Amino acid sequence: MRRWLMRIFAILLMLCSSAYGAQQPVEVLRAVVKIRATVPEHASTAAILGTEREGSGVLIDTDGHVLTIGYLILEGDTIEVVGPDGKAVGATFVAYDQESGFGIVRADQPVRVTPVKLGNSSLLSVGDPVLVVGHGGEESVQGARIISLQEFAGYWEYLLDEAIFTSPPYANFGGAALIGSDGRLLGVGSLYTNVTVPGFGPFPCNMFVPIDLLKPILEDLLKLGRRRQPPRPWLGLQAEETHGRVIVTRVTKGGPSENAGLESGDVILTVKEEKVQGLADFYRKLWSVGQAGVQVPMRILHGIEIRDVLIQSADRNSHLKVRPRK
Repeated sequence: MRRWLMRIFAILLMLCSSAYGAQQPVEVLRAVVKIRATVPEHASTAAILGTEREGSGVLIDTDGHVLTIGYLILEGDTIEVVGPDGKAVGATFVAYDQESGFGIVRADQPVRVTPVKLGNSSLLSVGDPVLVVGHGGEESVQGARIISLQEFAGYWEYLLDEAIFTSPPYANFGGAALIGSDGRLLGVGSLYTNVTVPGFGPFPCNMFVPIDLLKPILEDLLKLGRRRQPPRPWLGLQAEETHGRVIVTRVTKGGPSENAGLESGDVILTVKEEKVQGLADFYRKLWSVGQAGVQVPMRILHGIEIRDVLIQSADRNSHLKVRPRK
C-alpha cells in the first residue's frame, strides 16, 4: 500500500509540473543516468568505499557533463555512463569538489537526452513536496517531502551549513536527483541517515547536497577540475561527536594526523588554543587557521595524558589516485 501511495504522489507531482510549463517529467527521468566506476584496490578510498561503485548522475548540459555525488567516481580508473537506452558508454573524470561533495564526469559519446535545468534550493521550505529520481526510468521515481533544512557535519572532514533532508528514504540515494515541482534539479543524493524532527523524534531520511552550492563553482569545476579558491587544510582523520566532544575514530595511513602521532580514541580539545565544541565547530576552527599546508596547533587528550601537537596539514587531493586538473 505504501509503495502505491508513493507512486500516486509522484505522478500527481509530475502532472503539476507540466501544468506550470516546466521541463517535461519524461525528459527529467531520461536525464538521470546510471554511473559505474571501478577503483583500483590500492586506491586510498578503496577500503572504505569499495572498488566497484554504482549510482546515479544527472545530465546538466549538452556537452555530456553529468553531475553526481563525488564518492561514486573518486579515484575511479574506469567510469561508465548508462543512458535511458541501456547502452553503456565510457566517461571521463572531470572534477571533484571536496567542500560540497559534488563530482562531475563527461560522457565520451553523446547522451541524446535533454539536460535537467538547475533550480533554486534556497527557496525550499520544510514540508515541500519533491521527487527523488534515480536511474531506471519511471520505476525509480519516489515522492518525498522536505523534513529538515539544517547543518550537517560528516565524520570525513565535511560540513554543509544547510543540507536538505527528505523522507521517506530512497534506497538508491547515491547520486539521485532531487526534483522540484517545476521539474528543476534541487540537489544530489548523498547518504541515508536519521534526523530528529521536533515533536516527532528521529526520522529515517536521505541527505541531499543543495544545488545552489554548485552554481558559484560550476565554471571552475568544468575548466580546472576543482574550485579556484585555495583548498582547505586536510588532516586525514575521521571523527565523531559524543556529548559535544570530538573523538578521533580513524586516521588515514600516511596522512597528516598519523604523521603527527594521532590515534583512534584521541579527544580533540582545542585548535589554536580555542576550545572545540562539537564536530562542526572543530571543522570551522580548523579551516579558519589557513589554507592547505598550514600547520595546525591542537591539544588532544590521549588516554589520560593531555598533549600539544602540531599537524602539518595537506591538500586532500594530493592523497588521491585520480586528481582533478590544476
